[in-house]
Amino acid sequence: MSVKKLFLLDGMALIYRAYFALSKVPRLTSYGLNTGAIMGFTNTLLELLNKQKPTHIAVVFDTSAPTNRHLEFPEYKAHREKMPEDLSASIPYIFRLIEGFNIPIITMDGYEADDIIGTLAKKAEKEGFDVYCMTPDKDFGQLVSDHIFIYKPARMGNGAETLGVPEILEKWEITEVSQVIDILGLWGDAVDNIPGIPGIGEKTAKKLIQEYHSVEGIIENSHQLKGKLKENVENYAEQGRISKKLATIQLDVPIELDEKALELEKPDRERLEPLFADLEFRTLGKRVFGDDFNIVESASAPTSGQMDLFASAASSTDSSPDPVVPVVPSLNINNTPHNYILVNTAEDQQKLAEKLATLQSFCFDTESTSVEALEAEIVGLSFSWEKGKAYYVPTPSDREEAENIVSLFKPVLENATIEKIGQNIKYDILLLSRYGVRVQGPLFDTMIAHYLIDPDTRHGMDVLAEIYLGYTPVSITELIGPRGKNQLTMRDVEITKVTEYAAEDADITWQLHEIFKPLLIETQTLELAEKVEFPLVYVLADIERNGVKIDVDTLKVFSKSLEEDVKRLEQTIYEKTGVTFNIASPKQLGEVLFDKLQLDPKAKKTKTGQYKTGEDVLLALANKSDIVQDILDFRQLQKLKSTYVDALPGLINKETGLIHTSYNQAVAATGRLSSTNPNLQNIPIRTEKGREVRKAFIPRSTGNVLLSADYSQIELRLIAELSQDKNMLEAFAAGHDIHRATAARVYGVPLEEVTSDQRRNAKAVNFGIIYGQSAFGLSQNLGISRKDASDIIDQYFSQYTGIRQYMTSTIESAKEKGYVETILKRRRYLRDINSANMTVRGFAERNAINAPIQGSAADLIKIAMIDIQDDIINSSLKGKMIMQVHDELVFDVPQEEADRFKTIIIDRMKNAIKLQVPIEVEVGLGSNWLEAH
Repeated sequence: MSVKKLFLLDGMALIYRAYFALSKVPRLTSYGLNTGAIMGFTNTLLELLNKQKPTHIAVVFDTSAPTNRHLEFPEYKAHREKMPEDLSASIPYIFRLIEGFNIPIITMDGYEADDIIGTLAKKAEKEGFDVYCMTPDKDFGQLVSDHIFIYKPARMGNGAETLGVPEILEKWEITEVSQVIDILGLWGDAVDNIPGIPGIGEKTAKKLIQEYHSVEGIIENSHQLKGKLKENVENYAEQGRISKKLATIQLDVPIELDEKALELEKPDRERLEPLFADLEFRTLGKRVFGDDFNIVESASAPTSGQMDLFASAASSTDSSPDPVVPVVPSLNINNTPHNYILVNTAEDQQKLAEKLATLQSFCFDTESTSVEALEAEIVGLSFSWEKGKAYYVPTPSDREEAENIVSLFKPVLENATIEKIGQNIKYDILLLSRYGVRVQGPLFDTMIAHYLIDPDTRHGMDVLAEIYLGYTPVSITELIGPRGKNQLTMRDVEITKVTEYAAEDADITWQLHEIFKPLLIETQTLELAEKVEFPLVYVLADIERNGVKIDVDTLKVFSKSLEEDVKRLEQTIYEKTGVTFNIASPKQLGEVLFDKLQLDPKAKKTKTGQYKTGEDVLLALANKSDIVQDILDFRQLQKLKSTYVDALPGLINKETGLIHTSYNQAVAATGRLSSTNPNLQNIPIRTEKGREVRKAFIPRSTGNVLLSADYSQIELRLIAELSQDKNMLEAFAAGHDIHRATAARVYGVPLEEVTSDQRRNAKAVNFGIIYGQSAFGLSQNLGISRKDASDIIDQYFSQYTGIRQYMTSTIESAKEKGYVETILKRRRYLRDINSANMTVRGFAERNAINAPIQGSAADLIKIAMIDIQDDIINSSLKGKMIMQVHDELVFDVPQEEADRFKTIIIDRMKNAIKLQVPIEVEVGLGSNWLEAH
């Protein structure tokens, strides 16, 4: 007898999951509908139908009617945020999609989807079904039994996951699945506004349940607890009981298990095909209907407002005597024709190298033992230059033997006339440099290409393959397991599996390159890619490889000094507040500031009832109390000590004795670079203590100095350039201090009579305008009245009319085009620029004003870096570029090369892009970074 498999889908949870998984990968139709959630939900559904072969299925939804939980606890789900507009517009299409697949939709007023699924699951289990609750919701763990499972669909390269009793017990560290409810009762749920018991998080909840078995058991034994935990359990016992009840899935919903209605039926092509055409699902349409699917035949897009959100029956009337799943499966390595060839003999490897030398371009990828390129060992190389075909060359663990194999490909990899294609190719360039190969030639990086095409979204190969190719690559966790101490390395995996995985990477990257190149042309960003972003990869690889030297002794001394400062501040805060408390605890800090000291009678709270004590809140209060400033200083010093002073020595590379940060080209949507391990961009510069960290950055050898070159007020100069504001351009051309010149105009006084306060206020306006600062924001920043702040802004715009015009015209253009551009045509897409929500739209408008400025600054310094590095190489200079931090470049140079470097750097930085506004570069030398800066 065949197994009856019932899949019950938690509809809204899966839709939200799809929406947020693809929210940074906007897929807009020609008529402006964001189909990301629909696409994600459809892919999930197709994967389920293909791989799991359910015999019975239904999708379950909540309705808007209140449930018993709402009636018994009015605050239940009270803080749920309003559904995003583009998601709301997608819901009717998803209902049409489910109906088109002839899948029943089940709803019942007064009951949540969880309760309907729970009730049906338990009934189906009794009727001999294996039941799979398909949901990302952790609450469903309480339902699991020998025949009821949680099915978590695949996401971002990780395969689907089925959780049974053993997995739930391990995950929650419990002995009975029913104890999931007890943990949720203690822990609470901020999303559903289930309060739990204050002060108990996941870790504490698990520990308590292990010892006392249930919420009731903990309450009964509260006398055995200690301190604040005992106090909270006793004071909030009833709240804990209520929370447990709210977290309990009901199993008595008055609904029948209609096996016939739940049977899987074949999809309705007549309903689905026009829907896919309306949604412009070209790839999906062909996967489901084959090559005869033709999107051109689409009807015009329907008006979603005409559809009733929950107007669906529980089953379809169109039955089939032979229920099958007549859909083309989701593409993957198991169902896609391919030819992946293992090249493991010297003769074949030599032939492959010779073939590569005849090509104009090819894709290559490396497999290694670590994500840290400058510490990893190479495991193998893969190559591809045509769709569906790739080659994998394994390398042994013996370093000399590995170098011998890599050396066979050295001539072609270093051939400056052959284009090299890769995904995050900087990693491969760095890894190969450890094996004596200096990759050369034009580059095409699919990660960076997609970053230029769609900067706000994700750029990982797995995501790109699913979106653009309808293909799910082999997950790395399938080979080496999940992260953790038991994770394998690629060397531990069977060679045939590594071959398939590695060759697939090269093949898919080649295919993505073929798609992205036309898209770069379409978005007018190909020139930016070929002249700036791709060449910059080589420069960043050189900077990372160069590294920077750290003086560990200086950091040790500074760490002790900071520790003393923190303790001193701690005592000061205790004395001023009159109470000893954990300053690092947001909860305790909020109680002291707002309950005890009453600093703000309108203090805002989080969804869990705690006072908000973030930096923005404290900064707004800093003018009211010196205690708040002490707390800000306390936090800053603690962060400085833990994040940099104590952490930097641990990042020193054992082989080189240097720190090698990693620069990210495809993270900040504005075009700015970011860095990790360490994050150089965030090393403090505004405070005296923060600047002290830079003392520890020193030259690598005696006779060398550090040279720092920094653009002066570059963003203000660029807003003058972009706006062509006459008064601001004149101020820069005359060499005036721009903040003093602004103050003179705003306050109507001669330049020489501007006071320090007036200059300070003008500086705040100059920089605030770039970020769309309001009169309220300016008043908070300067500690002045809102009226005075409003007057300053009005006067500013009356003097700088070109800037106001720039802001207005930029927003208007963004609303029309959907994006803004830098001087070099780098685009920033603004999906919310026409939103009906004023707050959301305002954020997009501020980005519209700021993105061309920040992006142009990024373009400027990137071109300068490329030109400077070319000069260093072409002039055979010994000095090295070692850091890029915002608008600053840092070099480690022999003393005798300092003047030559100054000349090169100033010329290249000033003339990177031809501008009307004069560009100024400040250059300094020193025995450490602070001294140079």
